[in-house]
Amino acid sequence: MSIEFILDGKPVSAEPGMTILEVAKANGIEIPTLCREQRISRTTSCFVCVVRDKKTGKFLPSCSSCPAPGQEIEASSPEVLEMRRTALNLLLSEHTGDCEAPCTMACPAHASVEEYVRAGRKGEFLESLKIIKERIPLPLSIGRVCPRFCEKECRRNVYGKPVAINEFKRLAADLYYDSYLETLPPDTGKRVAVVGAGPAGLSAAYYLRRGGVAVEMFEAMPKPGGMLRYGIPEYRLPKAILEREIAHFAKLGIDIHCGKKLGKDITLEELETRFDAVVLAVGCWKASGMRCEGEELATLGIDFLRDVALRDTKAANPGRVIVVGGGNTAMDCLRTSVRLGSPHVECFYRRTEKEMPAEKLEIAEAREEGVEFRFLVAPVKLEKRNGALVLRCRRMELGEPDASGRRRPVEVPGSDFEVEADTVIGAIGQKTLAPAGVEVDRFGNLAVKPETSRLGGKLYAAGDCVSGAATVVEGVAQGRRAALNILTDLLGVPEEVVPCVNVSRGKWQELKKEDLVFLRPGVSEADREKLSYIPLDERKNSFREVCSTMTPEQVRREGERCIECSCSDKHDCKLRAHGCAYHCDALAIRGGKNPRRIDDRHPEILQDTGKCIKCGVCVKICKEVVGQSLLGQQKRGFSTYIGTAFNAGFPASCAECGKCIEACPTGALAWRNKK
Repeated sequence: MSIEFILDGKPVSAEPGMTILEVAKANGIEIPTLCREQRISRTTSCFVCVVRDKKTGKFLPSCSSCPAPGQEIEASSPEVLEMRRTALNLLLSEHTGDCEAPCTMACPAHASVEEYVRAGRKGEFLESLKIIKERIPLPLSIGRVCPRFCEKECRRNVYGKPVAINEFKRLAADLYYDSYLETLPPDTGKRVAVVGAGPAGLSAAYYLRRGGVAVEMFEAMPKPGGMLRYGIPEYRLPKAILEREIAHFAKLGIDIHCGKKLGKDITLEELETRFDAVVLAVGCWKASGMRCEGEELATLGIDFLRDVALRDTKAANPGRVIVVGGGNTAMDCLRTSVRLGSPHVECFYRRTEKEMPAEKLEIAEAREEGVEFRFLVAPVKLEKRNGALVLRCRRMELGEPDASGRRRPVEVPGSDFEVEADTVIGAIGQKTLAPAGVEVDRFGNLAVKPETSRLGGKLYAAGDCVSGAATVVEGVAQGRRAALNILTDLLGVPEEVVPCVNVSRGKWQELKKEDLVFLRPGVSEADREKLSYIPLDERKNSFREVCSTMTPEQVRREGERCIECSCSDKHDCKLRAHGCAYHCDALAIRGGKNPRRIDDRHPEILQDTGKCIKCGVCVKICKEVVGQSLLGQQKRGFSTYIGTAFNAGFPASCAECGKCIEACPTGALAWRNKK
């Protein structure tokens, strides 16, 4: 005889012996669970599946509780959802591991770094390129100019140097960029205009086109590329390489109209009338002044680089050069001046080298090329005297940290000095020149809604004009986000789901080698492969690209150095999935953790107790399904962990089974070689 009761305010019926979890599922009500496995007896260990008896107020585990006649059960009330969130947060509080590889988490474009490195290690460079282009549509350029956020967080920093991740992008693109053409979906009939053919605009156009949308681009400059063409020097990014990259957009059917300046040749009103949406990706083209008296006598950094690019590297010798600033634009100005024949090039920066935002590699290469650096120096006044520029400076010392976290430079009274130059270049920063009528924020950038990339109406925006001057890969990431938001708004394409739970082992500086070596068997301990540079004299006297792409053999060897430190179960982990669905925070509950026990004795199976939630599913699978008793609880109380009987390890025959691995709701049990 069926049992009648109330579930979430509706009358339902259950057969004798049915659990509330089973009844809920039969009635289309989703209740999360980590420990329920149909092949084994009930474990009732995770308490993620709790429901509430409305009459008594008690919380019950739905996986083992059977309903009573007339009972009123709440499965979706705020109180129940909060209790589940608490249960998940408790489990996450003791969970240790890298859900996603730190390199991927560090990449602004969230590229699947571990996956494309793995493909490269196998010599599958076309597959590597396909993975890269899911997130990075400009791999030829980014493979040359990216500041390598991924490498800074590579776990190999724990012992030795990081994997040369950027070289995988560069080589894969060099080999297959021209021959690989994406398959496009049918045309949707929607049309989008993109204003600005720099990194963000090109990225938005690329992902819109891959979504079946027709795209037209409008660029104010004579040629497309934005800062890739007019802000990054030839020796870092040869324009022939950029031309190859942009030619691909024509193959995809994207029209780029150059010499079309917004407000002069085209208007927003016109574009909004003709197109279903408009993306503003106009960049940051207004250079900041040096903030000192006489700054109008200085050449602005991006103007200097743009002039050299327009003259095809045949600009005049700038004479004795002083560059004021410490970012990558400053480094580009310094090294470009060297190549134009300057007899003396100096960099003045108001903090120390440690605080310079420029990439360390850029600083080192500039120094190799003869650039001199003066630190703790700030400009006070620039004037023209006897046919030369005279820059008065003041020495600085570091005080307390400012809002950026760096120590604030403080003037040293009576420390002024003067220095002569033929050219003084200010490379302090850049600002957005906002189109008329578009709302801006307090920094002068376009005021988009971050979650939608929208400005209002049909207008969207992406790139430096939204964030302020940033890197190419950050602009590409913003362009993709804008494109996906437009596809959602115009076509109803589901929003991209980004996992919100990413448990980490911690910063690499806090780890030891023994915390990592088990992650992938056979990891190479060889030194990082070295780049091949052209001779220094040639570097200083030409705009030829400073270094060549690594060979396939070198890149494959680099791939052997990759630990592959993401969780093997990251796409199927129930703890992560439920944690994301319930908006959990892995750091919401803090406290002591049991020491991790890593059993890597078996050649094919890895057990990591740091990821174990002690649900007991593996123990029962082994006993009740396989008919063995190889796993069990060790110790009691807070120190309990799951281990093999008598700590004997997994026998060789387990390689033919793997049922415990299949049933594990997390990555605590995994195959050592990731599939």
